Amino acid sequence: MSIRKLQGSSTEKSLSVQEQLAKINDVRKILGPVADKLPVLCSDASISRYLRARNWNSKKAAKMLKNTMKWSLEFKPEKIQWEDISNEAATGKVYRANYLDKKGRAVLIFRPGFQNTSDIRGQIRHIVYCMENAVMTLNPDQEQMVWLIDFQGWTMSCISVKAARETAYILQNHYPERLGAGILYNPPKVFESFWTLVKPFIEPKTYKKVRFVYSKEPQSQKLMEELFDMDKLDCAFGGRNSAGFNYEAYAQWMREDDKKRFDMMYPGSSSPPPSIVSESQSSETLTPSGISVASDEDDCSSGDEKTLNLENIDEKTQGLPLSCEDVAGSEAVDAVKELEKGELA
Repeated sequence: MSIRKLQGSSTEKSLSVQEQLAKINDVRKILGPVADKLPVLCSDASISRYLRARNWNSKKAAKMLKNTMKWSLEFKPEKIQWEDISNEAATGKVYRANYLDKKGRAVLIFRPGFQNTSDIRGQIRHIVYCMENAVMTLNPDQEQMVWLIDFQGWTMSCISVKAARETAYILQNHYPERLGAGILYNPPKVFESFWTLVKPFIEPKTYKKVRFVYSKEPQSQKLMEELFDMDKLDCAFGGRNSAGFNYEAYAQWMREDDKKRFDMMYPGSSSPPPSIVSESQSSETLTPSGISVASDEDDCSSGDEKTLNLENIDEKTQGLPLSCEDVAGSEAVDAVKELEKGELA
């Protein structure tokens, strides 16, 4: 994606295309040789997202990007397959819609009232899988998505502040500037208390993209009509599409997408890689230990002092949506020494 001319605001810098490119090159210089090993994660478009998330501060953006590299090598989002999360997906609590909004953005639907497990690690793996899938399917001229949150069946018993905190950390720090709009559709009054609890974990820029929408309010209906083709939009959000979530059809769709991703990762191979669950049942790492949810003004530091060795990255996987390639076995223990050599001040 080409560099965009950004419309500045009172809180966000407005830079010319030349200034943006200079900032991107600054980040590459800070990262050093690692940037050449990860051309997708360190592309102009990707670095630009990290810079925008840190208000064009090169050092903070580079540190944020380095932390994503470390997380990716531990969490291995590119290895998650449908079969790993099919149980979490059974109720349709999070899924990608089969339509785009009017701006061509992918649409992720969240239905927290349909929570069917208590496994926070599994829940987060499921959300990461959905994010990776949505990013993979974005049009070349689009880098953001829309989240539709349906509160049907939601009660306070659905709440997990821990899950919300860890999810917010991953989405904000490892998928920066991916959210175009967040629609909270018909949230109950009691949700306001929960919103107050999770607000500190949400960065100001993200918070401003969230809209409370109510089916009985004309202004809300106008907003939905501006964003979506109402013939395609689900009935649950005021649209005219009554198809709903079909687990079997969705499972087949995701398996097909998994195959496309596998073909992109391993062209010419007929045997799929081991799934993330079968490969590493013992791994418990979700986010850096000593997690600290950073705001746009923070330094995005990680409490995890482990390093990652990027010397043996397989170049065949550089077309993936987010991640570095997996570094297998004992190599992962040696972790990211190259990154740590140039540790930011």
